[in-house]
Amino acid sequence: MSTKTETRKEEIIRIAAKLFKQKGYSAVTMRDLAKTMGIKAASLYNHIESKQAILQDVILTIAEEFTLGMASIQNQKASSTEQLKALIQLHVRIACHNPDGLAALNSDWMHLEDKLEYYLQLRNDYEANFRHIIERGIENKEIKNVDIEVILFSMLSTLRTLYLWIPKKDRLSEDELSASLTKILIEGINT
Repeated sequence: MSTKTETRKEEIIRIAAKLFKQKGYSAVTMRDLAKTMGIKAASLYNHIESKQAILQDVILTIAEEFTLGMASIQNQKASSTEQLKALIQLHVRIACHNPDGLAALNSDWMHLEDKLEYYLQLRNDYEANFRHIIERGIENKEIKNVDIEVILFSMLSTLRTLYLWIPKKDRLSEDELSASLTKILIEGINT
């Protein structure tokens, strides 16, 4: 099994995401990032354009990963509950593999400047697609007929904050977490 070597740019982005999670985007300076990495601030600019470019990379990479995951799930000829299970797995996978980036996505998206509209479009489309899966599930009597917005809020608020909880758990299995969340979030709304 080969392991891909992290590039300097990937290292900068990974460490910046961690600092954004700890301090918030506005409080992190390029000097903070350079100091954490043990290099001179000027050296960062050999690999990245700006702090804003780092934030855009962190957030948009994850937002696009959610968008691609949603498209793949919607292309499956599966029931609404099966699609919701796949969405839970998508959120768990992303949260387990990049909790710091997910923290930046949830806390610092408003700082995206010229990419803010693009991000908001991705987020709104994702939520609309999630809502549509729930609506279809209610129509097909797979899901209890309760307020769609309450179901959407309950599921997304849990899934979007996994990054807060996951790092505190040792030996956390993605499969076990996905199964437990499925039991709680979906079986609780099944008919």
